[in-house]
Amino acid sequence: MGGAGGARRATGSVGGAGGALRAGLGWLPWVLAVVGLVLCVPGAVGDREGTGPRAERERPAAAYTAPRPVIVPRERWAERSAPRPPPPRYADRVVAVFVHHTDSPNAYDCADVPAIIRGLYTGQTELQHWDDIGYNFLVDRCGTIYEGRAGGIERAVVGAHTQGFNLRTVGIAAIGTFTEGVPVPRALTEAVAALTAWKLGLSGIDPRGTARLISSNGLSRYAAGTTALLPAVAGHNAGFHTSCPGAALKARLPAIREAAARLQGRIPQSHRSRLTAFSEPRILRSGHSRTGGGET
Repeated sequence: MGGAGGARRATGSVGGAGGALRAGLGWLPWVLAVVGLVLCVPGAVGDREGTGPRAERERPAAAYTAPRPVIVPRERWAERSAPRPPPPRYADRVVAVFVHHTDSPNAYDCADVPAIIRGLYTGQTELQHWDDIGYNFLVDRCGTIYEGRAGGIERAVVGAHTQGFNLRTVGIAAIGTFTEGVPVPRALTEAVAALTAWKLGLSGIDPRGTARLISSNGLSRYAAGTTALLPAVAGHNAGFHTSCPGAALKARLPAIREAAARLQGRIPQSHRSRLTAFSEPRILRSGHSRTGGGET
């Protein structure tokens, strides 16, 4: 599912569905996807916490980079007649990634993905009255990466995907529904890992590490102003009370973190003297963990 608690037209958000989708995907599944998406508002800050062995700590952060994967620009899916979104908001850098699923049908032809993204965009902008799609990137089951929210692929664009935690983070949405028992395509997870490695590598962030993120919204899992220590590569449910990104995709996150780290040239987790993988969020100060949520 998408992000949490959406912002209205001047602030952006996430949703999914509506619009007359091409390729015979039908209206109902996408309306359900809109209802299922948990939308977002501008969020929080972060900083890497996890450390590895001494050799890794002493290596310059800039050395841990990964090549930029092929990314399809939004012009390939966006309607020319669509309203121009307002000027994007930018953070200074990206320190964490939130992984989502769109909670939409899985049985799609990858050639139809531009139409699917247009449907998600329509649900977010016309049904939810937001100014743009909330996800920064979307990945299909064939491993193709699409630019989502406008503002620049290489920039630290503030998205609208995880309520309370949008600042300094990137939202990557896997197109489909990945609940327990649903197969997660290898091409999809490999693409998510490649995108994660590149995007976090721009800031020298270890995908296996953690990030300090300050909640900007009390409807997240954390009271506004609370500093939480979250995985640098987290599921949507780490910051918001939701089942997104689905149990099957959540189970793949450790492998995605390791794959992204390898792409950055980092040593395997099993060889590190101190483990930095992080599975559960923690509160560092001010406030308490929240379990409320829902669409706004």
